Amino acid sequence: MTLPHISFLGIGLMGTPMVSRLLAAGFPMTIWNRSRDKAQPFQERARVADSPADAVADADVIITMLENGSVVDQVLYHSGAIAGLRQGALVVDMSSVEPGTARRHAARVEEQGGQYLDAPVSGGTRGAEAGTLSIMVGGADEAFVQAADIFHPMGKVTHIGPVGSGQLAKLANQAIVGITIGAVSEALLLAAKGGARPDKVREALMGGFAGSKILEQHGERMLQRNFEPGAPARIQLKDLRMILDEARAEGLSLPLSQRVFEEYRALLASGHGEVDHSGLLLELERLNGVRLVEPAADKDS
Repeated sequence: MTLPHISFLGIGLMGTPMVSRLLAAGFPMTIWNRSRDKAQPFQERARVADSPADAVADADVIITMLENGSVVDQVLYHSGAIAGLRQGALVVDMSSVEPGTARRHAARVEEQGGQYLDAPVSGGTRGAEAGTLSIMVGGADEAFVQAADIFHPMGKVTHIGPVGSGQLAKLANQAIVGITIGAVSEALLLAAKGGARPDKVREALMGGFAGSKILEQHGERMLQRNFEPGAPARIQLKDLRMILDEARAEGLSLPLSQRVFEEYRALLASGHGEVDHSGLLLELERLNGVRLVEPAADKDS
């Protein structure tokens, strides 16, 4: 069986481990990144394209993993690179973009004789490295079946519905993630301020209804004060803005998402746009003039 040639555009925090997994699965690949040095580690195993148009020209499948819809627009569509799409080629946008943008891009791809899937992911860099991403796909059944073997090395895939549905699922995911990070931050700070050991509170809650990956992974980050970005706070803010824009378009009011959006906006205003999104704790600490620490650490100091 001949594997399709994949061109992957966007070698960042998420794109790097995703490319690694696709290469390990044996897919022939061309890669492109605006900063070419990020693509250099793969130059012995993949062709490094000089431009998006160069990457698109020889591809059976084009995967984009870029920062937002505006960047995808510029890289693939405004640049004219999409004009080089081969007949029948598949474009898979794994970036997080507005559902309306996904539908607009799908129409452009279809005009060029190609197929389109929106396939945003959840799971962060850990999931990308382990191949356990949750992949949420919108698009036609035929295109989804064609892409199934490509998704497999990267994680678990679910076909949500027509084009744009994957992005709607990602917005739902990011609403839950953002709000839950806020809840975990407040809960641990409340426990610590009252004199409880926040590490033990987290341990106890993990066994009950409050248990979640957010409490497990991001709660640990908060306790260790490890805010190196897996998913930067500025990206979480961008996703929350998209959630609220989509809600307004649908005539919905989402007060929890609105409040968490305001907290992330304040976090960025304090200069913390590049911390992990679990760093929302930092804004809560600033607001209260306290710091999340264990009582034992206080005694040692």
